[in-house]
Amino acid sequence: MGNYYSYMRISTDTERQNFARQKKALEKYAEEHGVKYVIPFAEEKSAKSFEDREQFNALDTVLQSGDTVVFKDLSRFTREAENGYKKYMEWLGRGINIVFLDNPTISSDYIRQMMNTAESQDLVTKTAMEGTIKLLLIVELDRAEQQRRYISKAIKDGIAASDKRNGRKKGTLDKMTDDLRHDLECYMHDRTITQNSIMKKHGISRNTLKKYVAVIAGEQSADKGK
Repeated sequence: MGNYYSYMRISTDTERQNFARQKKALEKYAEEHGVKYVIPFAEEKSAKSFEDREQFNALDTVLQSGDTVVFKDLSRFTREAENGYKKYMEWLGRGINIVFLDNPTISSDYIRQMMNTAESQDLVTKTAMEGTIKLLLIVELDRAEQQRRYISKAIKDGIAASDKRNGRKKGTLDKMTDDLRHDLECYMHDRTITQNSIMKKHGISRNTLKKYVAVIAGEQSADKGK
């Protein structure tokens, strides 16, 4: 019997809460099935490509026949259809078990069961079943890829619409309120004040906070030079 591994992935820092949901689901699976993960792999990377996912590739390197990898859902594995299908079939060929908690019909046990059934059929039925299996995988993988594209477009459209409503040019910041400026100046001199507290209070992102801090620091530097 091989080892069990878990893999978690989020795309951006704004998806941080998703790590907690994935971890809870993976821990529940381990408890219910009496398994212990050898190494829990996790990273903050986009699923549009396997190439730059360091932790996924590290996992891929250590996997041996009989090992099992548990994902919360298919999108944690990949969001690209063609290469995702190739990687999935490669893992099957290497004897690796794949579990998708939210997508059980494309977990490897179910797919292998369909493949074994196909092997016992006559040529015509076997060919038809093999096509059905491939179609099932491709459809689900394509759904994940299209979802990634939709999310990306929605975010871009949302930013553009927000900028238009606010009369703000791309790449510029909203005018800093006096309250926000006061809190940021306090934060810059008192490190017991956390970024998260300011982000939550004023409804800004970490990247925006850093930009505002840079603006204030520049102003202060200019004042000192006078």
